Amino acid sequence: MARGPRRIWDGPLDVEGLAVASVAAAASAANSLAFYRDSAWQCFVSSGLVAASFGSIGRLRVDDEPVKPWGALSGFYRTRDGWIRLHANYPHHAAVLRSQLHATSREELAAAIRGREALELEQTLRAAGGIAGAVRTAQVWREHPHHVAAIADRPLISLGMPTGGRRPLETSASLPLQGIRVLDLTRVIAGPTAARFLGALGADVLRIDNPARPELLDQHLDTGFAKRTAELDFTTAQDLRRARELTTSADIVLSAYRPGALARFGLDAASLLSDHPHLVVVELSAWGDTGPWGGQRGFDSIVQAVSGIATTYADASGAPGALPVQALDHATGYLMATTAMRLLARRPHEGGASARLALARTGDWLLAHPAPELDPEFEFDGPDCPLWSATARSPYGTIEYVRPPAFANGVPLDFPSAPRRYGVDPPEWWIDDEPVTG
Repeated sequence: MARGPRRIWDGPLDVEGLAVASVAAAASAANSLAFYRDSAWQCFVSSGLVAASFGSIGRLRVDDEPVKPWGALSGFYRTRDGWIRLHANYPHHAAVLRSQLHATSREELAAAIRGREALELEQTLRAAGGIAGAVRTAQVWREHPHHVAAIADRPLISLGMPTGGRRPLETSASLPLQGIRVLDLTRVIAGPTAARFLGALGADVLRIDNPARPELLDQHLDTGFAKRTAELDFTTAQDLRRARELTTSADIVLSAYRPGALARFGLDAASLLSDHPHLVVVELSAWGDTGPWGGQRGFDSIVQAVSGIATTYADASGAPGALPVQALDHATGYLMATTAMRLLARRPHEGGASARLALARTGDWLLAHPAPELDPEFEFDGPDCPLWSATARSPYGTIEYVRPPAFANGVPLDFPSAPRRYGVDPPEWWIDDEPVTG
């Protein structure tokens, strides 16, 4: 199923193993669906292409110019008693840091943080709506009340009971997900990566965002392939009604909002499956949906800081480090895609179902798997092959991008469409070049 070098990046943890295994799982699920639907389509995984894909935003070029994936205030900061990592890519999160720490620049922020304790600052910023994670060792994280309560015994993928709402899958499809509708209620990297891959497999993917919280343009350019994007404000009756109409005729719903955030709109897994038992609903969170942090926001970089990955990658001076790519996001995204396809394959016999994943649980898996030993002469030079990249025209210019991380029928898989103008598509399904609302 997987071909290519076993090691690509230097470092103490088996990032390659996590990356290749997650994509291979998704490829296997796609192959099974293709077989079920009488398609000759089959794919395999190349480790070099997987590695390039996991670093896709770093390789992205728009009219030959790289994008800037990190906000000016994001990163590690030294505190009075250690380190803290802040995530401030989104304007509303950066605004919290500026107001709470009375700082307008990175230098002023660093000066304000040096006099604070990491745990106290983590709590203060989170309470104000900011994104922060005190840097902990793996041992400290294993003993943390949230890890003990919500992560330690959690399976990598938590599956709900099938609903019995059976719905057949049509056969004679040329692609594994041809004719399948995916409602994408996700943001940032993990969920959009899952939706992007499902779109590459033939699904009709429609992403819905809140107009008050638009996606970052660079993030859209990286993960907006193979889908359309629309904006709906669920707090308005008309927009919420349209969203519910879309779920009626969807097959898969991907969700990555903070646990509980969509329940008041009836768009959480329990409500969706009660109303539409044919659905496959896959939910993602940073910290899981139980325990002391069950309702809190989080990002890959913050999970790395809190869980001990950052200290595992510390440099000689003791300053915390990071994984070579956003591996928790990307791997969890492919596990979401895997889960959605496996549950879809079971739907004709068992009905719809839900599943839950958490970045922190993926991080636990990685921390438990050190990198395999290598010949001392081995050189780490990363993936580099002309086949990995392609170019496409978009409303934003010519985009050079990394292809999906699989070969289909012997050639690299590609996305059916480049990122469209963000947020301007109608909130409608698209079948045979005609929009439909349900």
